[in-house]
Amino acid sequence: MGRRFIAIWFRHLTTDRMVRSQPELKDIPFVLSAPEHGRMVIKAANTAAQEKGINVNMLVADCRAIYPTLQVFDNKPGQAEKLLNALAEWCLRYTPVVAVDLPDGLILDVSGCAHLWGGERPYLKDIITKLRGYGYDVRAAIADTIGTAWAISRFGKVSPIVEPCSQMEVLLPLSPAALRLEPATLDRLNKLGLYHIRSFISMPRKALRRRFGQTLLSRLDQALGQEQEVLKPIQPAEPYQERLPTLEPIRTATGIEIALKQLLENLCLRLAKEGKGLRKCVFKCYRIDGNIQQIEIGTSQSSRNVKHLFNLFELKIATIAPALGIEVFTIEAPVVEDISVTQDALWDFTEGGNGTAIAELLDRIASKLGVGTIHRYLPDEHYWPERSMKVAASLAEKPETAWRTNMPRPIHLLPQPELIDVTVPMPDYPPLLFHYKGVLHNVKKADGPERIEQEWWLEQGLYRDYYCIEDEQGARYWLFRLGSYDSGEPKWFIHGFFA
Repeated sequence: MGRRFIAIWFRHLTTDRMVRSQPELKDIPFVLSAPEHGRMVIKAANTAAQEKGINVNMLVADCRAIYPTLQVFDNKPGQAEKLLNALAEWCLRYTPVVAVDLPDGLILDVSGCAHLWGGERPYLKDIITKLRGYGYDVRAAIADTIGTAWAISRFGKVSPIVEPCSQMEVLLPLSPAALRLEPATLDRLNKLGLYHIRSFISMPRKALRRRFGQTLLSRLDQALGQEQEVLKPIQPAEPYQERLPTLEPIRTATGIEIALKQLLENLCLRLAKEGKGLRKCVFKCYRIDGNIQQIEIGTSQSSRNVKHLFNLFELKIATIAPALGIEVFTIEAPVVEDISVTQDALWDFTEGGNGTAIAELLDRIASKLGVGTIHRYLPDEHYWPERSMKVAASLAEKPETAWRTNMPRPIHLLPQPELIDVTVPMPDYPPLLFHYKGVLHNVKKADGPERIEQEWWLEQGLYRDYYCIEDEQGARYWLFRLGSYDSGEPKWFIHGFFA
């Protein structure tokens, strides 16, 4: 089975949205207008207004002459795009690839998705029924190409499901406007009496290009599948994703757990075939009211252990609010890494797998306290204190250099040194006392200085002279002087705390 696309056309997008918020307007003719060259021009008209002969691009003054009681509202710039983006996010329950087709449509890449709903017909019916249930007047079609699906959704008078490799047959009787051509090109075609695609599709390509330009040929090739058309989805599709639609809306925690286990099993089976494990996983629940509930987990090392991953999710399932019910579940792994055979084997043992046990413990702690609360640090190849360490990406990451142990280093290093006031008996001596956060500290002992030069290949700046200081309370600090007294009054900073 090749690629399949669905084109959805919202015939009255902005006016339908207004009726949703103000149901009393449902049977009243009204339009949305905006100023244009000093005149008020209609940008959208509801079905009742169109039945009175009022359409887009007409002047409000002319329309009121036709129908004096016509209701006129301001058209909000960007409203259509905002609505389409919201509807595109809603459609993610049906496929991971959804693109906005301004000014009034959506394009869905549904390749390999329809079987989850029992076939293309119930799949398309489910989408249309739900959108109409939300109050939107929609038409939709499914075909091998974006161009054909778009054409049938707007101009088709046959089945909205175009059989594979049948683009030519369904396009022939349609108007040239079904090819998404510019108005100037459509005018030239009409003047020549070419009212249907069959009228010119067999003409020599050179003649068509010379008379109508390359755009006509490109649109024709795209609709027939002879030229690829690239979608711009609202968000990149995750390569590792599994979907699970439900026959009936799920409202219970037990039902959510069953869906989660099934999706995890499918995802981890795929990861096992590819020798990979996940580091981050997102579980999404699409409710029938359009709301999306989601929870996510992270792991200290790549994992495809279903039981372990489920235990991490289980701590957060209570935060999911099913409301009227959940109709589609998805799980995706945005961060995936290779997993070694040795690492994978450790999952099956209850004893002897110390590294794995530590990783699982850290994962459970992080799930309770929040992602980002646990960090592992490795030494980095720098002498400048702020650059002398880095956050490890996983437990498996190995240090490139050893920790420096020939000189004392604080157990707690401040992210940025903090300025302090000191009293110094003479230059190049440690301070006698210093003020830090409003507290006066009398110095009892001091070691140093240790001079650390700025890494000139990375940044220009003065050197630092560090001192290990102990106050009368026994607390120990790491202070430094920036520069020397020869160049003026240097500044003093506190940079860390010893145990």
